[in-house]
Amino acid sequence: MEKMTLLDLLPNEEGRIKQISGGRNVNKRLFELGLNRGAKFKVVKNDIGPVILNLSGNKLALGRGLASKIFIQK
Repeated sequence: MEKMTLLDLLPNEEGRIKQISGGRNVNKRLFELGLNRGAKFKVVKNDIGPVILNLSGNKLALGRGLASKIFIQK
């Protein structure tokens, strides 16, 4: 099965975080934002610029580099 990152989802698609591929600081930063393994979210915007997510009713903007480190499942 091919691994999908957060960048592969289109607006209005939902996903769940499967794995985060990053160092300690990346994992800590995402944990503080509520993006933990198993967290369910919906993509609001994913074109040029940051990826905007709806996570538990809150909107989060992530840079594309950080979003590429988040592996998801639909």
